[in-house]
Amino acid sequence: MASRNSRTPAQAETLPDARGQFVLGQIIREHLRTGEPVGSKTVAERCAGSAGWSAATIRNVMGDLEEAGLVEQPHTSAGRVPTDKGYRYYVDHMLNAARLSKNDLDAIDRTFGGERHEAGAGGQSRLMERVSHLLSELSENVGIVVSPPPAESRLQHIEFVALADGRVLVVTVFAPNVIQNKIVRVGEPLSQDELERAARYLNAEFTGKSLNVIRAEMLRVMREEKTLYDRLLRNAILLGESGLGGESEGAGQVFVDGASNILSKPDFADVARLRELFRTLEEKSRLVEILNECVAGDAARYSVSVRIGREFAAPAMQTCALITAPYHFGAGAAAGALGVFGPMRIEYARTMAVVNYVAQRVEQVLGGRASLV
Repeated sequence: MASRNSRTPAQAETLPDARGQFVLGQIIREHLRTGEPVGSKTVAERCAGSAGWSAATIRNVMGDLEEAGLVEQPHTSAGRVPTDKGYRYYVDHMLNAARLSKNDLDAIDRTFGGERHEAGAGGQSRLMERVSHLLSELSENVGIVVSPPPAESRLQHIEFVALADGRVLVVTVFAPNVIQNKIVRVGEPLSQDELERAARYLNAEFTGKSLNVIRAEMLRVMREEKTLYDRLLRNAILLGESGLGGESEGAGQVFVDGASNILSKPDFADVARLRELFRTLEEKSRLVEILNECVAGDAARYSVSVRIGREFAAPAMQTCALITAPYHFGAGAAAGALGVFGPMRIEYARTMAVVNYVAQRVEQVLGGRASLV
């Protein structure tokens, strides 16, 4: 599983040595478990019996980590807690890939197992709703899914049915088996035979292509002079333009589940910041922008992106973490994204594994494959 981050060069200036890494790891793991500041005594207990690990040594190492900006002391009498920079170092340099537990795999399989994507425009939406709920349940945080934008919908099949009064029913099937019906009017009466010939032409030329590509190619054909003289070509392009027109506008839908989970997190005790955070979660266009930024430019197909703390521009999100992964149609560019949003004190290894695996399973359903490869 590849991972990517949003670290700036300034965030990589000071790197801890082996002792510093060990102490930082102990602080992070204990803080993830308890949510409390971690003192030198707790770390010393983990080092019991190890040569060279005196209480003074541990305090000195913790002081070095604080000076490097990797941990901080919330109160003078308290232990240390990781900073966003500390979590970033942990994710980038110290985290081993996690294997999903049987319980996690069973929960995911219950969502996707034996799935046959429902026909109809609502089938894909129902899938995305279930996935956002699954991510929320597994992480006990917020699950977010961005569906593919209409422009990326790929044509599987199109057919035309003659109706009364010069109207034509356009039946369009987009991958994965999402059916849309639309009634259009044509300028001249067309027989069912002419409609079927036009459909055969469009299916031969455009099956498997996205709406963006189809519309660009239709515009190119319409500019060619031969379109004026070839009745079949003219009918096919006009019917295709009428039937597919307007379908490629807009961004993908956003599905958010589990926003109430953050109410129970002690990490969000600041009411004013919590209120602002909810506003951000409700602003769907901003969420699309953030998730797209996270997954943009992934070199690896299954690449998990982690954004932490001050890597977010919005102040309300600077105590948060977002773990995301893209999903694809076929071998093309990312079609959409999904992820888990929560406090910086999040179970990084397991959540990254969950997000990565669920993204693969979404691809599996959208691509109509029966099993992972």
